[in-house]
Amino acid sequence: MTTSPVLSRRALFGAGIIGAAGLAAVACGVRSDAGAGSSGEVRAAALQLSWLHSAQFAGSYIALDRGWWRESGLDVSLLQGGPNAPVEPPVVSGAALVGVSAADYTAAAVAEGAPFKIIGVAMQSNPFVIASLPARPVDEPSDMEGMRIGMAVANTPVLETLCALNDVDIDAIEIVPTQYSAQPLLSGDVDCLLCWETDLPVAMAVQGVESRTMLMADHGYALHSQTYIATDESLAARRDDLVALMSGEVRGWEAYRKDTDAAAQLAVDMFPDAGLDLETQRLQAERQVPLMFSSVTDEFGFGWWTDEAVEANIETLALLGQTVDANLWDRSILEQVHGR
Repeated sequence: MTTSPVLSRRALFGAGIIGAAGLAAVACGVRSDAGAGSSGEVRAAALQLSWLHSAQFAGSYIALDRGWWRESGLDVSLLQGGPNAPVEPPVVSGAALVGVSAADYTAAAVAEGAPFKIIGVAMQSNPFVIASLPARPVDEPSDMEGMRIGMAVANTPVLETLCALNDVDIDAIEIVPTQYSAQPLLSGDVDCLLCWETDLPVAMAVQGVESRTMLMADHGYALHSQTYIATDESLAARRDDLVALMSGEVRGWEAYRKDTDAAAQLAVDMFPDAGLDLETQRLQAERQVPLMFSSVTDEFGFGWWTDEAVEANIETLALLGQTVDANLWDRSILEQVHGR
């Protein structure tokens, strides 16, 4: 099971890790075999992932494994993220060309002076859910009133935003600080959990436990997740490399969609020391598909977003205490990738 990058990285911004002291943080990664395009030129580029290696990033693994970046003369390194490897510092410093982040982290970094743009959106629906058991399900936000919810205290603004969007009295909900585990729900210490659709519900399913999940995105919580970020400087000086990198991502994720079991197997095979369980990875990969693909991606291509989605993100970010405008999103790289 993988831990949600949103749950784990939020505290890092609270500590101001985007500052100068954090710029030296570069995660360990896996690199493609050096190869050249038709011109013989090989250009190095790193993609900073948002968390530890797992099927969560299997589309990128496919692009690497099948040599699609090498075809463009790009030697790509995939840098592993984690609690000690936030995404934004290596992108700011130039150690990574692109990072996999989320709209709220990018907004926070921009507020601190980072020159970021969101250039792609992998998850069309935010993966946050309220997970519960069938005996006492949470099917609507109002169902949480009178319940105990297990969650990281750092995610209180997320819950507050969901409640504000749905006229739910947050004072009628008891927040119980918990580690990122399903055990408090299974033991009856809480009535529901705030988590990712692809994490704790998957862990319970692997144990044979049926759970219910209420996707917060279905109730107004519009926040782009697993987004691709790049700096203004890279957009100006390394546009061709950005197009090549994102083209590989598009091909990788489209292949992932066609065979999630194979994608999960690749994740396990590529990282034998990561302790990945194949059954868990298969279920995670399967459950990630409806979050990443939609009628929008079917029409315009992987990574696309609409102006309406940006407006909804701006509204959600405002409730989270972050002020941004539509200029945070730059679709020009995807327009080249998809020929639009």
